[in-house]
Amino acid sequence: MKKAATIRDVAARAGVSVSVVSRVLNGTGPVAAPKRAQVLDAIEALAYRPRAAARQLSQGHSDTVGLLLADLTNPFFARLADRVVADARARDLQILLMTTQEDPHLEAQALDTLLDRSVGGMIGTPTGHNVERWEKLAALDIPAVFVDRTVAELDQVDVVSIENVQSAATATRHLLDRGHTRVGIVSGPLDTSTGVERVRGYEQALRERGVARDERLVRPAPFRGDRGADVVAEMLALDEPPTGLVVANTAQVRVVLKMLAQARIAIPGDLSLVVFDDNPWTDLIRPPLTAVRQPIDMLALHSVELVHARMRQKLPPAPRRIRVPAEFLERSSTTHL
Repeated sequence: MKKAATIRDVAARAGVSVSVVSRVLNGTGPVAAPKRAQVLDAIEALAYRPRAAARQLSQGHSDTVGLLLADLTNPFFARLADRVVADARARDLQILLMTTQEDPHLEAQALDTLLDRSVGGMIGTPTGHNVERWEKLAALDIPAVFVDRTVAELDQVDVVSIENVQSAATATRHLLDRGHTRVGIVSGPLDTSTGVERVRGYEQALRERGVARDERLVRPAPFRGDRGADVVAEMLALDEPPTGLVVANTAQVRVVLKMLAQARIAIPGDLSLVVFDDNPWTDLIRPPLTAVRQPIDMLALHSVELVHARMRQKLPPAPRRIRVPAEFLERSSTTHL
Protein backbone atom coordinates (compact mmCIF):
# COMPACT_ATOMS: atom_id res chain seq x y z
CA MET A 1 0.00 0.00 0.00
CA LYS A 2 1.29 3.43 -0.93
CA LYS A 3 2.24 5.48 2.11
CA ALA A 4 0.17 8.62 2.61
CA ALA A 5 2.00 11.88 2.03
CA THR A 6 2.99 13.91 5.07
CA ILE A 7 3.36 17.64 5.55
CA ARG A 8 7.14 17.13 5.32
CA ASP A 9 6.71 15.51 1.90
CA VAL A 10 4.72 18.54 0.78
CA ALA A 11 7.39 20.91 2.10
CA ALA A 12 10.17 18.97 0.37
CA ARG A 13 8.37 18.90 -2.99
CA ALA A 14 7.50 22.60 -2.78
CA GLY A 15 11.01 23.56 -1.68
CA VAL A 16 9.79 25.38 1.42
CA SER A 17 9.83 24.80 5.16
CA VAL A 18 7.16 22.88 7.06
CA SER A 19 6.13 26.10 8.78
CA VAL A 20 5.33 27.69 5.40
CA VAL A 21 3.10 24.73 4.48
CA SER A 22 1.38 25.03 7.84
CA ARG A 23 0.75 28.75 7.31
CA VAL A 24 -0.79 28.07 3.89
CA LEU A 25 -3.07 25.35 5.27
CA ASN A 26 -4.14 27.14 8.41
CA GLY A 27 -4.02 30.75 7.31
CA THR A 28 -1.90 31.62 10.35
CA GLY A 29 0.53 33.97 8.63
CA PRO A 30 1.49 35.69 5.38
CA VAL A 31 2.98 33.66 2.54
CA ALA A 32 4.30 35.16 -0.69
CA ALA A 33 2.11 34.35 -3.67
CA PRO A 34 4.76 32.29 -5.57
CA LYS A 35 5.49 30.14 -2.52
CA ARG A 36 1.79 29.73 -1.80
CA ALA A 37 1.28 28.47 -5.37
CA GLN A 38 4.20 26.03 -4.96
CA VAL A 39 2.66 24.61 -1.78
CA LEU A 40 -0.79 24.21 -3.33
CA ASP A 41 0.72 22.50 -6.37
CA ALA A 42 2.67 20.09 -4.12
CA ILE A 43 -0.43 19.29 -2.06
CA GLU A 44 -2.35 18.44 -5.23
CA ALA A 45 0.48 16.40 -6.73
CA LEU A 46 0.97 14.32 -3.58
CA ALA A 47 -2.76 13.95 -2.79
CA TYR A 48 -2.03 15.19 0.71
CA ARG A 49 -5.18 14.70 2.79
CA PRO A 50 -5.79 18.34 3.82
CA ARG A 51 -5.92 19.35 0.18
CA ALA A 52 -9.61 20.08 0.70
CA ALA A 53 -8.62 22.83 3.09
CA ALA A 54 -5.95 24.03 0.71
CA ARG A 55 -8.37 24.34 -2.19
CA GLN A 56 -10.78 26.26 -0.05
CA LEU A 57 -8.00 28.66 0.90
CA SER A 58 -7.02 29.10 -2.73
CA GLN A 59 -10.63 29.67 -3.85
CA GLY A 60 -11.89 31.59 -0.82
CA HIS A 61 -14.48 28.95 0.01
CA SER A 62 -16.10 25.79 -1.33
CA ASP A 63 -19.77 25.77 -2.29
CA THR A 64 -20.00 21.97 -2.19
CA VAL A 65 -21.67 20.27 0.77
CA GLY A 66 -21.23 16.57 1.41
CA LEU A 67 -24.49 14.80 2.25
CA LEU A 68 -23.80 11.46 3.95
CA LEU A 69 -27.04 9.61 4.69
CA ALA A 70 -27.72 6.20 6.14
CA ASP A 71 -29.83 4.35 3.59
CA LEU A 72 -31.71 5.64 0.55
CA THR A 73 -33.91 2.52 0.48
CA ASN A 74 -35.51 4.01 3.61
CA PRO A 75 -38.20 6.45 2.36
CA PHE A 76 -37.39 8.84 5.22
CA PHE A 77 -33.82 9.36 4.00
CA ALA A 78 -34.81 9.44 0.33
CA ARG A 79 -37.26 12.28 1.02
CA LEU A 80 -34.72 14.01 3.25
CA ALA A 81 -32.10 13.92 0.48
CA ASP A 82 -34.57 15.40 -1.99
CA ARG A 83 -35.40 18.31 0.32
CA VAL A 84 -31.76 18.98 1.23
CA VAL A 85 -30.85 19.21 -2.45
CA ALA A 86 -33.71 21.65 -3.10
CA ASP A 87 -32.86 23.85 -0.11
CA ALA A 88 -29.16 23.80 -0.98
CA ARG A 89 -29.84 24.79 -4.58
CA ALA A 90 -31.78 27.82 -3.34
CA ARG A 91 -28.57 28.94 -1.61
CA ASP A 92 -26.30 28.22 -4.60
CA LEU A 93 -24.79 25.21 -2.84
CA GLN A 94 -23.93 21.96 -4.60
CA ILE A 95 -24.65 18.61 -2.92
CA LEU A 96 -22.38 15.59 -3.16
CA LEU A 97 -24.46 12.63 -1.93
CA MET A 98 -23.09 9.39 -0.50
CA THR A 99 -24.62 6.66 1.67
CA THR A 100 -23.25 4.48 4.45
CA GLN A 101 -25.80 1.63 4.24
CA GLU A 102 -25.52 1.69 8.05
CA ASP A 103 -21.97 0.30 7.74
CA PRO A 104 -19.22 2.06 9.79
CA HIS A 105 -16.57 0.90 7.30
CA LEU A 106 -18.45 2.45 4.38
CA GLU A 107 -18.95 5.57 6.48
CA ALA A 108 -15.19 5.84 7.03
CA GLN A 109 -14.50 5.43 3.31
CA ALA A 110 -17.17 7.97 2.40
CA LEU A 111 -15.78 10.55 4.83
CA ASP A 112 -12.31 10.13 3.34
CA THR A 113 -13.73 10.49 -0.17
CA LEU A 114 -15.66 13.63 0.73
CA LEU A 115 -12.54 15.16 2.25
CA ASP A 116 -10.71 14.45 -1.01
CA ARG A 117 -13.50 16.15 -2.95
CA SER A 118 -12.91 19.43 -1.15
CA VAL A 119 -16.32 19.80 0.44
CA GLY A 120 -16.85 23.03 2.31
CA GLY A 121 -19.35 21.53 4.77
CA MET A 122 -21.05 18.29 5.76
CA ILE A 123 -24.57 17.17 6.57
CA GLY A 124 -24.66 13.61 7.84
CA THR A 125 -26.53 10.86 9.61
CA PRO A 126 -23.76 9.19 11.64
CA THR A 127 -23.58 5.46 12.30
CA GLY A 128 -22.30 6.19 15.82
CA HIS A 129 -18.74 5.20 14.96
CA ASN A 130 -15.72 6.86 13.27
CA VAL A 131 -15.47 9.59 15.89
CA GLU A 132 -11.89 10.38 14.87
CA ARG A 133 -12.83 10.96 11.24
CA TRP A 134 -15.70 13.29 12.16
CA GLU A 135 -13.32 15.16 14.46
CA LYS A 136 -10.92 15.53 11.54
CA LEU A 137 -13.51 17.68 9.75
CA ALA A 138 -13.40 20.15 12.62
CA ALA A 139 -9.60 20.13 12.56
CA LEU A 140 -9.79 21.16 8.90
CA ASP A 141 -12.41 23.84 9.66
CA ILE A 142 -15.06 21.97 7.68
CA PRO A 143 -18.37 22.47 9.51
CA ALA A 144 -20.61 19.45 10.04
CA VAL A 145 -24.29 19.16 10.92
CA PHE A 146 -25.81 15.90 12.13
CA VAL A 147 -29.38 15.30 11.02
CA ASP A 148 -31.76 12.78 12.64
CA ARG A 149 -29.05 11.26 14.87
CA THR A 150 -26.13 12.39 16.96
CA VAL A 151 -23.01 10.91 18.58
CA ALA A 152 -22.41 11.49 22.31
CA GLU A 153 -18.64 11.89 21.89
CA LEU A 154 -19.14 14.63 19.28
CA ASP A 155 -21.03 17.18 21.33
CA GLN A 156 -19.34 20.04 19.45
CA VAL A 157 -21.30 19.21 16.27
CA ASP A 158 -24.57 20.95 15.39
CA VAL A 159 -27.60 18.63 15.50
CA VAL A 160 -31.03 18.79 13.87
CA SER A 161 -33.54 16.12 14.88
CA ILE A 162 -37.11 15.58 15.93
CA GLU A 163 -38.21 15.48 19.57
CA ASN A 164 -37.56 11.73 19.80
CA VAL A 165 -38.31 11.26 23.50
CA GLN A 166 -41.49 13.30 23.37
CA SER A 167 -42.70 11.65 20.14
CA ALA A 168 -42.24 8.10 21.45
CA ALA A 169 -43.87 9.05 24.76
CA THR A 170 -46.89 10.46 22.91
CA ALA A 171 -47.24 7.31 20.78
CA THR A 172 -46.99 5.02 23.83
CA ARG A 173 -49.30 7.18 25.92
CA HIS A 174 -51.91 6.99 23.15
CA LEU A 175 -52.04 3.19 23.52
CA LEU A 176 -51.90 3.17 27.33
CA ASP A 177 -54.79 5.62 27.52
CA ARG A 178 -56.86 3.16 25.47
CA GLY A 179 -56.42 0.43 28.05
CA HIS A 180 -53.39 -1.34 26.58
CA THR A 181 -51.08 -2.33 29.42
CA ARG A 182 -49.09 -4.75 27.26
CA VAL A 183 -47.42 -2.36 24.83
CA GLY A 184 -44.37 -3.37 22.80
CA ILE A 185 -41.86 -1.22 20.98
CA VAL A 186 -39.60 -1.95 18.01
CA SER A 187 -36.77 0.59 18.19
CA GLY A 188 -33.63 1.23 16.24
CA PRO A 189 -30.32 -0.16 17.51
CA LEU A 190 -29.48 0.99 21.03
CA ASP A 191 -26.08 2.27 19.93
CA THR A 192 -27.86 5.03 17.98
CA SER A 193 -29.31 8.18 19.51
CA THR A 194 -32.72 7.65 17.90
CA GLY A 195 -32.95 4.11 19.25
CA VAL A 196 -32.01 5.18 22.79
CA GLU A 197 -34.20 8.29 22.86
CA ARG A 198 -37.34 6.59 21.54
CA VAL A 199 -37.03 3.79 24.09
CA ARG A 200 -36.57 6.47 26.75
CA GLY A 201 -39.82 8.12 25.67
CA TYR A 202 -41.62 4.76 25.75
CA GLU A 203 -40.35 4.12 29.28
CA GLN A 204 -41.35 7.63 30.36
CA ALA A 205 -44.93 7.00 29.29
CA LEU A 206 -45.02 3.66 31.14
CA ARG A 207 -43.82 5.33 34.35
CA GLU A 208 -46.38 8.12 34.01
CA ARG A 209 -49.21 5.58 33.77
CA GLY A 210 -47.83 3.24 36.44
CA VAL A 211 -47.24 0.34 34.03
CA ALA A 212 -44.30 -1.99 34.70
CA ARG A 213 -41.67 -2.34 31.98
CA ASP A 214 -41.38 -5.83 30.50
CA GLU A 215 -37.96 -6.35 28.95
CA ARG A 216 -39.45 -8.83 26.47
CA LEU A 217 -41.56 -6.08 24.93
CA VAL A 218 -38.61 -3.74 24.24
CA ARG A 219 -37.00 -4.99 21.05
CA PRO A 220 -34.35 -3.12 19.08
CA ALA A 221 -33.82 -4.06 15.44
CA PRO A 222 -31.24 -3.04 12.83
CA PHE A 223 -32.20 -0.37 10.34
CA ARG A 224 -31.50 -2.73 7.44
CA GLY A 225 -32.87 -6.21 6.82
CA ASP A 226 -36.04 -7.91 8.08
CA ARG A 227 -35.25 -8.32 11.78
CA GLY A 228 -38.24 -6.16 12.73
CA ALA A 229 -40.62 -8.87 11.54
CA ASP A 230 -38.81 -11.48 13.63
CA VAL A 231 -38.90 -9.50 16.87
CA VAL A 232 -42.61 -8.74 16.49
CA ALA A 233 -43.32 -12.43 15.83
CA GLU A 234 -41.38 -13.28 18.99
CA MET A 235 -43.42 -10.79 21.03
CA LEU A 236 -46.70 -12.16 19.67
CA ALA A 237 -45.61 -15.69 20.64
CA LEU A 238 -45.35 -14.75 24.35
CA ASP A 239 -47.83 -16.18 26.84
CA GLU A 240 -49.00 -12.59 27.34
CA PRO A 241 -48.46 -10.96 23.96
CA PRO A 242 -48.74 -7.22 23.46
CA THR A 243 -52.11 -5.76 22.49
CA GLY A 244 -50.45 -2.52 21.40
CA LEU A 245 -47.27 -1.92 19.41
CA VAL A 246 -45.14 1.11 18.56
CA VAL A 247 -42.89 0.57 15.55
CA ALA A 248 -40.39 3.35 16.24
CA ASN A 249 -37.90 2.09 13.66
CA THR A 250 -38.97 3.69 10.38
CA ALA A 251 -36.99 1.24 8.29
CA GLN A 252 -38.86 -1.75 9.75
CA VAL A 253 -42.47 -0.56 9.31
CA ARG A 254 -42.97 -2.23 5.94
CA VAL A 255 -41.60 -5.64 6.97
CA VAL A 256 -43.61 -5.60 10.21
CA LEU A 257 -46.82 -4.87 8.29
CA LYS A 258 -46.04 -7.65 5.83
CA MET A 259 -45.48 -10.14 8.67
CA LEU A 260 -48.71 -9.13 10.43
CA ALA A 261 -50.68 -9.58 7.20
CA GLN A 262 -49.14 -13.00 6.58
CA ALA A 263 -49.90 -14.05 10.16
CA ARG A 264 -53.50 -12.79 9.76
CA ILE A 265 -53.17 -10.45 12.73
CA ALA A 266 -56.15 -8.11 12.57
CA ILE A 267 -55.39 -4.41 13.04
CA PRO A 268 -56.67 -3.00 15.33
CA GLY A 269 -58.80 -5.97 16.46
CA ASP A 270 -55.87 -8.16 17.50
CA LEU A 271 -53.19 -5.50 17.73
CA SER A 272 -53.32 -1.71 17.94
CA LEU A 273 -50.47 -0.21 15.94
CA VAL A 274 -48.61 3.13 15.88
CA VAL A 275 -45.75 3.68 13.42
CA PHE A 276 -42.91 6.13 12.76
CA ASP A 277 -42.92 7.71 10.04
CA ASP A 278 -45.88 8.91 7.97
CA ASN A 279 -45.11 7.48 4.53
CA PRO A 280 -47.33 8.47 1.58
CA TRP A 281 -49.12 5.13 1.78
CA THR A 282 -49.87 5.00 5.53
CA ASP A 283 -53.27 6.67 5.11
CA LEU A 284 -54.11 4.64 2.00
CA ILE A 285 -53.87 1.09 3.35
CA ARG A 286 -56.72 -0.42 5.39
CA PRO A 287 -56.93 0.50 8.13
CA PRO A 288 -55.06 3.82 7.76
CA LEU A 289 -52.14 3.84 10.19
CA THR A 290 -51.85 6.01 13.28
CA ALA A 291 -48.43 7.59 12.81
CA VAL A 292 -45.78 9.96 14.09
CA ARG A 293 -45.11 12.26 11.15
CA GLN A 294 -41.53 13.50 11.08
CA PRO A 295 -41.18 17.05 9.72
CA ILE A 296 -38.72 16.18 6.96
CA ASP A 297 -38.98 19.56 5.25
CA MET A 298 -38.00 21.33 8.47
CA LEU A 299 -35.17 18.90 9.21
CA ALA A 300 -33.73 19.57 5.76
CA LEU A 301 -34.21 23.33 5.94
CA HIS A 302 -32.58 23.71 9.36
CA SER A 303 -29.67 21.46 8.34
CA VAL A 304 -28.93 23.43 5.19
CA GLU A 305 -29.33 26.78 6.95
CA LEU A 306 -26.92 25.71 9.69
CA VAL A 307 -24.20 24.36 7.44
CA HIS A 308 -24.51 27.36 5.11
CA ALA A 309 -24.16 29.80 8.01
CA ARG A 310 -21.19 27.86 9.40
CA MET A 311 -19.47 27.86 6.01
CA ARG A 312 -19.88 31.63 5.87
CA GLN A 313 -18.74 31.98 9.50
CA LYS A 314 -21.97 33.74 10.46
CA LEU A 315 -22.63 31.85 13.71
CA PRO A 316 -20.87 31.85 17.11
CA PRO A 317 -18.82 28.70 17.76
CA ALA A 318 -21.17 27.16 20.37
CA PRO A 319 -22.94 24.10 18.89
CA ARG A 320 -26.63 24.39 18.00
CA ARG A 321 -29.21 21.77 19.00
CA ILE A 322 -32.43 22.11 17.02
CA ARG A 323 -35.20 19.68 17.95
CA VAL A 324 -38.30 19.93 15.79
CA PRO A 325 -41.66 18.70 17.14
CA ALA A 326 -43.22 15.80 15.24
CA GLU A 327 -46.93 15.57 14.49
CA PHE A 328 -49.04 12.76 15.95
CA LEU A 329 -51.72 11.58 13.51
CA GLU A 330 -54.51 9.46 14.97
CA ARG A 331 -56.13 7.23 12.38
CA SER A 332 -57.81 3.82 12.52
CA SER A 333 -55.05 1.36 13.45
CA THR A 334 -55.59 1.76 17.21
CA THR A 335 -58.62 1.09 19.35
CA HIS A 336 -59.71 0.87 22.98
CA LEU A 337 -59.10 -2.49 24.59
